[in-house]
Amino acid sequence: MTDDYKNRIEKLKQLIEKADRIVFFGGAGVSTESGVKDYRSEDGLYNTVREYGVSPETILSHSFMFGHSDVFYDFYYKYFLADKVDPNAAHYSLAKLEGQGKLTAVITQNIDGLHQAAGSKKVFELHGTTSYHYCSECGRPFPTEEIAVLCGKVPYCKKCGGFVRPDVVMYQESLKEKTVMGAINAISNADLLIIGGTSLAVYPAASYLGYYKGENIVLINKGETSYDGEATLIFREKIGQVLSDAVDLSK
Repeated sequence: MTDDYKNRIEKLKQLIEKADRIVFFGGAGVSTESGVKDYRSEDGLYNTVREYGVSPETILSHSFMFGHSDVFYDFYYKYFLADKVDPNAAHYSLAKLEGQGKLTAVITQNIDGLHQAAGSKKVFELHGTTSYHYCSECGRPFPTEEIAVLCGKVPYCKKCGGFVRPDVVMYQESLKEKTVMGAINAISNADLLIIGGTSLAVYPAASYLGYYKGENIVLINKGETSYDGEATLIFREKIGQVLSDAVDLSK
């Protein structure tokens, strides 16, 4: 651990100590340390999956999901449901900050439900979640476990026969207004904004950071982002390491 890193961690601890309304805004890099494949990196889902003859972006679209449900669910099961993943130190650190009354919201672009699995309560999932499925016709909910045991086969509602879909915002679909407004409200009232594991390249999600009125922004990301010039502190180290060093999980 270098002296520079120690100094930055100490500064982060001080910012956390002084803050009362911390908001965390995170992306795929938060979950990659749990073994979840990201999307846009060189080894990410969009650049490595080729076996379907169409791009993953196409598969993860509203029209493809309904028009080619068999291919969609084969892909969805293989890359989103087949592997069991657990929260990492970043998730647990954020949950602890919330338990201490410091963190008021987690705003995530991830759909894996790992923040809730770690104990976070106030989570705005901008792109939805794989933890919940529902009938597109009657709205009947279906637990993820019930979908997973089908091993990629298309699920249909036992009540009305309608197509059962994940509660994920697909391409061609709009973000849920209630979730967006909750996230914007949390950012607007924050006195410390921590951004982690995101290149801030996905819109409209990244645009919500413009509602932040506070003075301090902490940025934890391996690569450069459009907010580097706005940040009080920048960490290029692993997000789980940074957050667990700043939030002592042993206490």
